[in-house]
Amino acid sequence: MIVRRLLILGMVAGVLAGLAAALFARLAIEPSVDLAIAFEAARDAMPGMVHADEPELVSRAVQKGTGLLVAATCYGAALGGIFALVFAALHARVLHGGARVASAWLALAGFVTIALIPALKYPPNPPAVGFHETIQLRTAAFFGCIAVSLVLAAAAVRLAQRLRGRLGSFDAGLAAVVAYGAAMTIVALALPTIDEVPADFPATLLWTFRTGALATQAVLWAVLALVFGRAAERLLRDAR
Repeated sequence: MIVRRLLILGMVAGVLAGLAAALFARLAIEPSVDLAIAFEAARDAMPGMVHADEPELVSRAVQKGTGLLVAATCYGAALGGIFALVFAALHARVLHGGARVASAWLALAGFVTIALIPALKYPPNPPAVGFHETIQLRTAAFFGCIAVSLVLAAAAVRLAQRLRGRLGSFDAGLAAVVAYGAAMTIVALALPTIDEVPADFPATLLWTFRTGALATQAVLWAVLALVFGRAAERLLRDAR
């Protein structure tokens, strides 16, 4: 019963987090996307450039309006549900402290392993960056990096549990973090490097888009941790 209620709370918190992330992305990312599209259009219009016109399946107004809102809320709901299940599985055994503290630590770990580390190897790119021929390779490499990061994070948690009795909680956690960082460095070096940024693409625009995309992920995880942590703390207190 409690796990089911935690799952519902997680999905609701995820929807709210998705709404917050969509609003932030609308303000921080979409202007950069519009500029990148304008850059691509101007480059294709240059003399000597061969470009096949493709029909616009979804207008930009829908993309940065209803489309962004629906995508962010659906993603947030799914992420919140998974977050709640992981919280329920780890709260008593791995995550210590109150529900809000545990939720914050879990969200920080999720942001690092799912958003930050993969973005360091494969940073998000705006329109006009990347070739159609390599989209499958780029997608597979990115999600493969996320999968390996999650597996290594789980292994780091197990390592910290085994070392806790010998080193203490702080040193065991520090050793697990160092081991995770070293393993991910090796994985990042082994994964293929993909750099398809045009030489004439504005560096400031690229930096603005990438930092905005990462900040949107930070907003998503932060709101999820805050909303879910407070609701879960109240639920667990009532259950006790």
